[in-house]
Amino acid sequence: MMLKRVMGKASFATLQDASGRIQLYITQDMPGYEDFKHWDLGDIVGAEGTVFKTMKGELTVNAKSLRLIAKALRPLPEKFHGLADQEMRYRQRYVDLIVTPEAKDVFLARSRVIQAIRDVLRGEGYLEVETPMMQPIPGGAAARPFKTHHNALDMDLYLRVAPELYLKRLLVGGMERVFEINRNFRNEGISTRHNPEFTMLECYAAYQDWQYMMALTERLVRAAAGERSTLAYQGKSLELGRPFARLPIPEALRQQGLKGDLRDRAFLSAELTRHGVEHTKAQGWGALQLMLFETLAEKHLLQPTFITDFPAEVSPLSRRRDSDPEVADRFELFIDAKEFANGFSELNDPEDQAARFLEQARLKEAGDQEAMYYDADYIRALEYGMPPAGGMGLGIDRLVMLLTDSASIRDVILFPQMRPES
Repeated sequence: MMLKRVMGKASFATLQDASGRIQLYITQDMPGYEDFKHWDLGDIVGAEGTVFKTMKGELTVNAKSLRLIAKALRPLPEKFHGLADQEMRYRQRYVDLIVTPEAKDVFLARSRVIQAIRDVLRGEGYLEVETPMMQPIPGGAAARPFKTHHNALDMDLYLRVAPELYLKRLLVGGMERVFEINRNFRNEGISTRHNPEFTMLECYAAYQDWQYMMALTERLVRAAAGERSTLAYQGKSLELGRPFARLPIPEALRQQGLKGDLRDRAFLSAELTRHGVEHTKAQGWGALQLMLFETLAEKHLLQPTFITDFPAEVSPLSRRRDSDPEVADRFELFIDAKEFANGFSELNDPEDQAARFLEQARLKEAGDQEAMYYDADYIRALEYGMPPAGGMGLGIDRLVMLLTDSASIRDVILFPQMRPES
C-alpha cells in the first residue's frame, strides 16, 4: 500500500505491484473497515471488488473485502533525495525498488540488454558456457585478484579476474564459438565506473580476427540499444546509428599536438614527466605510449570510437600484426571517454605466449601487482593447437549505464559493494 486517505465514511488507498498501481475505494460498511484505518503504508494488502472509473477517469476497485497479507514494521520513506539518501538507495535497494519507479525501470532495461546480446550471439552460432569462478592462477586480464583458500584441497585459489584463458581452452577443444556472461572480481578501487565485482560478456570465434570482432561489437551495442540511433547520456548526444569511428593510438596522439617519435622511449618519458605522470624504467615505449594516450587523448573520445594499433608490449594475449610485430591486432571501444570493450586477434603461438607470460612474471617481480601470472597449463593447451581466433570482452554494467542514462555504476548493480555502515 503506497497511499492512504481516510475520509470518515469512505477512504481511498493505492496499491502497487509489479504491473503498476491501482486505486481502492473502501466504504465504512465493508467488513474490517475499522482495522483498515490503522494499517500503514508499506503493508502488503489484498483486495477483492468490482472495477469502475471515478469522475476523473481513474481506474478504481470498489473493495468488498480487504486482507492484510504482510505487516510492514518499518515505515516507507516519503521519497529519496540528497547525497545521504542516494547512499541509502544503494544500501537498501529493497526499499529503493518500492518507492523509486525509475530504479526498477533500470533493472528491467538491464535484463532486456542482456537478452538482446544473447539473442544476437545465439543467432550467430555461439554456445553459452560457464567457466570457473575460482581459479588456481588468475589470468586473462591485468588486474589484482581476490584470494581465498580451499580447506579440503588445502590450496589457495583466486576469484577470477576474467574467463578468457578458460574460454580459449574450449577453442582448443573444438568448441569454435563460445560466450559467457558472468561476474568478474578485481581487488581494486571503487568509483562511479568501477565495482569490485562486475558483469562482463566475453566471446570467442575460431577462424575470425579482430576486424570481425569490431564489427560484432558494433552489432551488439546497437542490438542492446534497440531502435534508438541517438542516445542522450548525461546531457550529451551520442550517435549509435552511424558506423563507429576507428582511430589508431598514434593518430589520436597526433590530434592532441604531439609531433615527436611515438616509439622513442626518451621522448615519451619526457612527455609523461611534463604532464606529471609517474612511470618506471622497466616500462618500454609501448607502455609509455599507452599511458600518454590515456592522459591526453582518451578524454576527448565522446562519440563511439574503436581505438586500434595497441603496442604489443601492453597486449600480452594478443596476436602481433604481420606487417608490424611491435603492434597488436587489438582494439578498444570508447564511448563518452569510457572504455566499453576490448578485443583482438588471439595469440595462438605457444612459444610467443610463453615468452610474454615470462615478461609479465618479470614485471610482477618488479612490483607490478596487476601483471599476469605464468599459466603453464594454458601454454600446454596451446601446444595442442588453437585455431586462429578473435575474442572480445564487453562491460555489461557500463553498457547499461549508457543505455539508461545512469551516472554511476552503482545505479545499475542491484547490490553494489559499500563500506560498512557506521
